[in-house]
Amino acid sequence: MPQTFAAADAVELAVVERSGFVESRHSGIAIVLNPDGTIAEKFGDPGSLILPRSSMKPLQALACLAAGAPLEGERLGLATASHSGTDRHAAVVRDILAVAGLGEDDLQCPPSWPGDRTTRDEIVRELGAPQRVRMNCSGKHAAMLLACTTNGWDTTSYLDVDHPLQAYIREVVERLTGEKVAATAIDGCGAPVYAMTLFGLARAIHRIGNSSTTSPFALHRSAGTLVQAVRDNPWTIQGPDLPDSIVTAQTGAFSKHGAEGVQVMVAPDGTTVALKIIDGSSRVGAVVALRLLERAGALNAAHVSAATSMLPLSITGGGHDVGAIRPAF
Repeated sequence: MPQTFAAADAVELAVVERSGFVESRHSGIAIVLNPDGTIAEKFGDPGSLILPRSSMKPLQALACLAAGAPLEGERLGLATASHSGTDRHAAVVRDILAVAGLGEDDLQCPPSWPGDRTTRDEIVRELGAPQRVRMNCSGKHAAMLLACTTNGWDTTSYLDVDHPLQAYIREVVERLTGEKVAATAIDGCGAPVYAMTLFGLARAIHRIGNSSTTSPFALHRSAGTLVQAVRDNPWTIQGPDLPDSIVTAQTGAFSKHGAEGVQVMVAPDGTTVALKIIDGSSRVGAVVALRLLERAGALNAAHVSAATSMLPLSITGGGHDVGAIRPAF
């Protein structure tokens, strides 16, 4: 069975500094692609296999769109998101389900508390319970269900690896990555997730991020529409005060994290970053990707500084800031 790269193949990408003392280090692999798709910079071996986790959502959402699902604007943003379960997020997911003629019980992602603390506290005070619609992947699942009803596919088995929808998603994944799927696993939400090289993931996100809504090719037009939907509605991609939404709103970059330390990011000029932290930590992905795009000249230093200042990177001691999480370069 394929497995992720070895520790010896990783390089240091970020450090945690407390009172001037580096107490933790995060190693991984990363790759930067120029706007024309050539390699600008790489750290470690980007040919290593990874599970992209939720960084694969743009590919899944694009496949749903290409399969005919009528998604646009906020709904398309939610189809691509790992959202924090606010009332605003949940309302849009319910809207997608309504268009499909389905309800929350048709979602097969597990019930979850919202990631947004304020929303969670309100539900607890009201003696509520975890809900499928609050699960961070519910937008993706609603989009999958809408693609199924649009095509007359069965909605009760939509997560099966051999379901027509999942077969179509796999075809789109292979087309965009330029690779055959190396292995199939089950993501935390229950949907299939496909092993690919980090370079393959970067290539796929680069193709999506560099697509135009006026392209003569249907898949590229759909990809351009998807990226624009997220840039127009950055709150959809994650949530209030969370990294992907902050980065998109502050810099215009298309940003999408994945569980276990995966991060992809595309600057407005098309420069693309993909990275994987080997220990699975998600706390450094956004700041490392921003630094890489700044190094490549794709993002303005002031914009990167503004976005970085809003990310949860402070290290505290006694209630005061005493250090920070920062890139190692």
